[in-house]
Amino acid sequence: MTKSTPERVVRRGRVFPEIQWTDEQKAQDRARRQAFSERCWAIFERLKPEILDKYYGWYIAIEPDSGDYFIDQDQEVASKMARDKYPNVIHHIYGINETGVSGRI
Repeated sequence: MTKSTPERVVRRGRVFPEIQWTDEQKAQDRARRQAFSERCWAIFERLKPEILDKYYGWYIAIEPDSGDYFIDQDQEVASKMARDKYPNVIHHIYGINETGVSGRI
């Protein structure tokens, strides 16, 4: 009786090694994400005095290009409302409170 041994190739490293960003590309992506975050934060800060008392503890999804926002008690529902109206656009979620933090530790 012969003993068979499985031959398996072990690969270590990056999942997609052909995708390598330069430092410049990484900096551009960081700057793009920071600019997006700042645009969303400006809208949130503008809306906060109006919505803080009425919707405290709820969630707000903001689409910065149009300035539209969606408020709901459930974070997933607010996000879904934003995705339904703007399916191919990234939005930002904030918790409606003093700091805008939407999670719990």
